[in-house]
Amino acid sequence: MTAMEHEALDIIKRGACELMPEDLLVKRLAEGRPLRIKAGFDPTAPDLHLGHTVLLNKMKQFQDLGHEALFLIGDFTGMIGDPTGKNATRKPLTRDEVIENAKSYEEQIFKILDPQKTQVMFNSSWMNAMSPSDLIGLAAKHTVARMLEREDFNNRYKGGQPIAIHEFLYPLIQGYDSVAMKADVELGGTDQKFNLLVGRQLQEAYGQPPQVVLTMPILEGLDGVQKMSKSLGNYIGITDVPDDMFGKLMSISDELMWRYMELLSAASMSEITSWRAACAAGANPRDFKVRFAQEMITRFHDQAAAGRALENFEARFKQGLVPEDLVEMPLALPQGGYPIANLLKDLGLTQTTSEAIRMIQQGGVKMDGEKVEDPKCLILEAKVLVLQVGKRKFAKAVLRP
Repeated sequence: MTAMEHEALDIIKRGACELMPEDLLVKRLAEGRPLRIKAGFDPTAPDLHLGHTVLLNKMKQFQDLGHEALFLIGDFTGMIGDPTGKNATRKPLTRDEVIENAKSYEEQIFKILDPQKTQVMFNSSWMNAMSPSDLIGLAAKHTVARMLEREDFNNRYKGGQPIAIHEFLYPLIQGYDSVAMKADVELGGTDQKFNLLVGRQLQEAYGQPPQVVLTMPILEGLDGVQKMSKSLGNYIGITDVPDDMFGKLMSISDELMWRYMELLSAASMSEITSWRAACAAGANPRDFKVRFAQEMITRFHDQAAAGRALENFEARFKQGLVPEDLVEMPLALPQGGYPIANLLKDLGLTQTTSEAIRMIQQGGVKMDGEKVEDPKCLILEAKVLVLQVGKRKFAKAVLRP
């Protein structure tokens, strides 16, 4: 392998969980031709968050190495509903929902991908043309026993929970997408490993060279525990306004910051390693977190917006004399929400909930720099919060599910 191929492989493997089989990718890189890099997204929600961009970043790295990105919008499979990781049959999307969400995806992905090196594809273009006999032929290339090797299907089967026949079609159709697209490499989250390997098997069954499978980790949300998800409220949307995006990124833990950088930043791993070493030697992690937050806002908005977001953040926090070395206090988010008065007491900012309520009524409590007006306020989402009581009492709460 040449030095250039070694460097390319290092970039491709950055942050990855598994590369299967690595020797096949090395062989294809040595061929010197642009590889067809596939990643599929079901349009289940109109807005992407940073968790989605882990795969998009990896596709961009492939593009920068001269390869072609095949961004697949699963408009057909979206109407089936991905059963991966689900313990119950998932409600499929309507056609109108799929079309609207897919349109939104197309507008967002080019904040990361190079449109000149990207093909946006829809699996309805070949699935709608498939006859019933073609679909039966596809189903004949896989077995129920293999399907039940999937952990989620197996657990539901053993637990007596229903598995609809159409759910077995999902991994088959996702795999067939690789056949239709002639993919050389498919990217996916670790939760998609089974489906990606089905793609390899089906390509061989249809007489094609099998794709290389590269799995990427599932990005944790702001709480540092659960995967980033809009439903959990621990997400950073790529359409978030700059001030919100900046504040959310500054709220992540120092340790989580390095993981975000590895998976999302355009900085080289050698740079990130040097920053981490500087922090270990005494540098303030906040400075690198600011750098990363500005990079993300520049990517999804522009450089001017990143500068304004920093100024606004400094005005709210630094000029308010919020200590930069606040100790993070992990707390479990109660079912039904965390009453603000209880949170203040549990953080040691007040001695009793009655005192907390009184301080709120007197206008002496702030949450993330904003005055708390309602003493009955409930924190409903897992997140990181900076609380202030009076002028000198501060605490940083890490609320986890």
